[in-house]
Amino acid sequence: MSGHSQQSSLARSGPEQTGIRVIVNGKPEVLPPGTTVAELLRRMNVRADTVAVEVNGGIVPRRLHNTTRLQEGDQVEVVTLVGGGAAPVHEDPLADDPLRIGPFTFRSRLFVGTGKYADYETMQRALAASGCEVVTVAVRRERLYDEKGRSLLDYLDLSRYTILPNTAGCYTAEDAVRHALLAREILSNLDNPGANWVKLEVLGDPKTLLPDPVATLHATEKLVAEGFMVLVYTSDDPIVAKRLKEAGATSVMPAGSPIGSGQGVLNPYNIRIILEYLKDDDPEYPVIIDAGVGTASDVTVSMELGCDGVLLNTGIAQAKDPIRMAHAMRLACDAGRLAYRAGRIPRKLYASASSPLEGLPGAVATRR
Repeated sequence: MSGHSQQSSLARSGPEQTGIRVIVNGKPEVLPPGTTVAELLRRMNVRADTVAVEVNGGIVPRRLHNTTRLQEGDQVEVVTLVGGGAAPVHEDPLADDPLRIGPFTFRSRLFVGTGKYADYETMQRALAASGCEVVTVAVRRERLYDEKGRSLLDYLDLSRYTILPNTAGCYTAEDAVRHALLAREILSNLDNPGANWVKLEVLGDPKTLLPDPVATLHATEKLVAEGFMVLVYTSDDPIVAKRLKEAGATSVMPAGSPIGSGQGVLNPYNIRIILEYLKDDDPEYPVIIDAGVGTASDVTVSMELGCDGVLLNTGIAQAKDPIRMAHAMRLACDAGRLAYRAGRIPRKLYASASSPLEGLPGAVATRR
């Protein structure tokens, strides 16, 4: 299947003074508020019986085209059938190896949390805009359902996302292990592949939300013994990071800065040391920045350092426009990864001309 060739007719309908911004077959478009899928197809001059429409990763059946209204930030794919046969083989110069964590393989290197959004609908659309394949959830009993009788799980496509349960809010190793076991039970019942891994957090105090290194190490050892793949939140201390890997952690996740602070990566030098220590003789070991990301440039910096991914929540959920910010984070992650793989030029104290100095025209003599 491929994107329909007639979407360019959207531009011919004239600019909109006000409207909603959506992505149609990878291109940004502005549509009148309330535009339905059927109306979009008419603007594209395509027949509904010859195409399939997907909005934010979910197929919209033809019978719902007239009633499905597009919203700000929606990602729409309109595809049709084409002749079969092998596609031309072209080497993609930008192709990247997937991120591997234990038995999992992911194309997206962005992990996104599900807390702090204004509502479930915003969360759902932000996750889609981020392009993430892994979402983090906490184990709680107070919010089984909201005031409308809805559950978080009602808004997560479990066939699309791998759930990464976390032990957020735990201040002892014992509590963290208990939360992890409860999460495993829930996800096992849902047949989600995230049942056997956990993002471990054991906090030291409620003011800084920095990790307790001793309790974190203790909990890591216990959870590894229980058969968990442990992705462990830690500080940017390289020695603690080494001890956690030695204890069996599947991934070490150093904080860029305190949780929710939006300060970005405060100590890139320690992150570089952690990468050196953990990837020495084990270059594929995943190191993921966790916490403190405030905007897209923070993600890019993290990836340019050589980290394998970024986990964030507040930076998207609390942005003025979470949908736009989610899309920005996605692009920033890709850009930072590409820049790291490309290799930046060295920093120099003095200038270095980019144009050759050889062959300059001779100076014109001044008449007296």
